[in-house]
Amino acid sequence: MLSLLVAALLQSAAPAVPPAPAATPADPLPEDWVAIPDDEVMVITLANGGTVSVRLAPAMAPVHVANIRALVGAHWWDATSIYRVQDNYVAQWGDATEKKPLPPGITLRPPAEYDRPGTSAVARLGRRDPYADWAGYSRDGWPLAGNFQSEWMPHCYGMVGVGRDMAPDTGSGAELYVAIGHGPRALDRNVALVGRVVEGIERVSVLPRGTGDLGFYKTEGERVPIATVRLASEIPAASRPRYEYRRTDNPRFTAWIAGRENRQPPFFVVPAGGADICNAMPPVRRGAAAQ
Repeated sequence: MLSLLVAALLQSAAPAVPPAPAATPADPLPEDWVAIPDDEVMVITLANGGTVSVRLAPAMAPVHVANIRALVGAHWWDATSIYRVQDNYVAQWGDATEKKPLPPGITLRPPAEYDRPGTSAVARLGRRDPYADWAGYSRDGWPLAGNFQSEWMPHCYGMVGVGRDMAPDTGSGAELYVAIGHGPRALDRNVALVGRVVEGIERVSVLPRGTGDLGFYKTEGERVPIATVRLASEIPAASRPRYEYRRTDNPRFTAWIAGRENRQPPFFVVPAGGADICNAMPPVRRGAAAQ
């Protein structure tokens, strides 16, 4: 009897464990997460040891991405730098001296891969985009905008583009930038977008702003050194980062869109009834093998 009484007292004194939150229609299933190929992940290692991982978009800009892969393979970006950080706009990296020769096999003036005909969108936001007839998502987790003839990736926070001179120059891919402020959507269809930062954006967005014109650093000492740039497929398997995108071709992602367009109480009092694509970027997460 005494042991039963002690057990009952201990049970009554134990703190109640809150129940697990109920699954919502927007919650993904395990099969909704798909591995990003290792050769589509570019890992930038800064001299201080921090890393920035970029998912490349070869289907959207095949020639530019081929150039980028060739530059990575030649270790061209090793010992270059981030040399421009413009507040509420972009951070840019490459050879600040503009004297480093490009490796063989680089297409110096790729086609203007600013958009492509047709559409691959399998899910769309409910309202018209301010810069396009529609905005939505590809099956493999890329943000898209488009009209009735073509589609393109939007310039949102974290998207990576190719620096270029005045048209007809299209940029070789040796100079890249990442949007670190409010999405500069006026650049859509004017510059080739080649990917998106999927991890480590904070290592770039918090850098000191350049005080020169357009945010360029005035002195070499201000530049942020880059140690190496590698594809994840070149990194030993035990230490390579792996990532997964969320599939968009299912009712769970449709429910996720509805949730982004209509935020709910208790914090949100009035649902917005819509969302900007830059405020509803498709989810990417670390792969299970790397968690």
